Amino acid sequence: MALSIAIFVAALALIASDRVDRTKVALFGAGLVVVLGVIDQEHALEAIEFEALGLLVGMMIAVRLLETTGLFSYIAIRAGQLSGGRPLALVAMLVIATAVLSAFLDNLTTILLIVPVTFLLADVFDIDPIPLVLIEVIACNIGGTATLIGDPPNIMIGSATGLSFNAFIVNLTPVVLVAMAVVVTALYIPYRRRLQIAPENRARIHELDAGDAIADRAELMRLGPIMLAIVLAFFVHRPLGLEPATVALSGAAVMLAVTRQKLEEAMRGIDWPTLFFFIGLFVMVGALEESGAIGELADGIAALTNGDRTAELLGIAWAAALVGGMIDNIPLTAAMIPVVDQIVGESQDDAYWWALALGACFGGNMTLVAAAANVAAAGMAARSGRPIGFLVFLRVGVPATLLSMVVASAYILVRYA
Repeated sequence: MALSIAIFVAALALIASDRVDRTKVALFGAGLVVVLGVIDQEHALEAIEFEALGLLVGMMIAVRLLETTGLFSYIAIRAGQLSGGRPLALVAMLVIATAVLSAFLDNLTTILLIVPVTFLLADVFDIDPIPLVLIEVIACNIGGTATLIGDPPNIMIGSATGLSFNAFIVNLTPVVLVAMAVVVTALYIPYRRRLQIAPENRARIHELDAGDAIADRAELMRLGPIMLAIVLAFFVHRPLGLEPATVALSGAAVMLAVTRQKLEEAMRGIDWPTLFFFIGLFVMVGALEESGAIGELADGIAALTNGDRTAELLGIAWAAALVGGMIDNIPLTAAMIPVVDQIVGESQDDAYWWALALGACFGGNMTLVAAAANVAAAGMAARSGRPIGFLVFLRVGVPATLLSMVVASAYILVRYA
C-alpha cells in the first residue's frame, strides 16, 4: 500500500510541476507498479477503462474530420458579427459558442478551435485578446461539465458507472447554466474597460465574409449530417442498447468511409499522448485499489463525515475542486472514482457522482495546470506573443472556481441533500 501511494503521489507532484511531460510520468509510474509487483499484469489490463478510451478516440477522429471544413471558424466569425461590435454582446456570443462546442465536442478541442479565431476578432476590433481568451477558457471548462463527452472527468465517470448521456444533461446542465451566468458576469465587470471597441472598428467585423471560412462545402455536406447523427445518438444510446464509445467509434467509422480526406490525415486527429496518459493513470489507480489504499481513503472520508450524506456530497465536491485545481483534474478523477464507488456501495446513489463531476470539472478552472484546455490556451497565447502567466491565470481562476463551487454547493443542497 505504501509503495502504491508513494508512486502515485510522486507522479502527481511531477505532473503538477509541469517540468516533465505528463504522459511520460504516467507511463513510467504504471510500469513501476507492475514491475515492482504492486499490481499484476492481468489486473493492470483490467484496470484500463477501454470504454473511456474508445469514446475519446471516436470523438477525436470525428472532430478532426469536421474541423477541416472550416465550420468552427464560421461559427466564431458569425458570433462576432452578431455582437455588432458591442463588448458585452461579443463576450456573450463567444461564451455561448464556446460553451456549446465544449459540451458536444470536448473542452480541449474547443479551445484549440476557438482561440485562434478570437485573436482574429481581437485584431479586427483592435482590443486586447487576453481577457477574451481567459473568459473563454473558464466558460469552456464550465460548459464541458454539462455532458458526458464535454470534459475528460465526465468521460471517466460515465465509463466507470454506466450513467447515460441524458443523465449527465438532466443532472448537470441546470447548475452549469447558472454557474456560467454568474462567473462570466463576474469576470466581465473588471475586464469591460479593456474590451471597449472604437466606433470605427465595429464596422470592420462586417467586412469579414463568414462564408469564406467554409473551406470545403461538399465535405461539410457529407460529414455534417453524420456528426449531427452522432450527437443525437448520444441522447438515445441507452434505449438503443449502445454504449457511448460504440456510438462515437461507429460514427467516426462512417465519417471515414464517406470523407475524401486521406486516412493518415484523419488519424492525426487522435491525441495519442493523452490516450497513453489515461492508460498510465488507470494502471496506477488500479494499483491503489489493489493494495487497499482506496478502501482506506473511503473509510477515512466516511469516518470524517460520520456517515452524513450531505457532508459527504459537499466534501467530495470541494475536495475534488481544490485538489484537482492544484494538480490536474484528470488524475484526481481517476483516483476519486474508486473512492466514491466504495462510498456509494450498494445504495446506487448517483448524487455522489454528480458531486464528483461538478468538483472535478469546475476545479479545472483554478490554476493554469488544472486542465488540458488551460495549458493549450496558454501555449497558443505565448506563440502569438501575448503570454498568459501562471499568476495572471490564478487571479482569474481562483475567483471563478470559488464562485462556481458556491453555486454547485447550493445546487447539491437543494437537489440532492
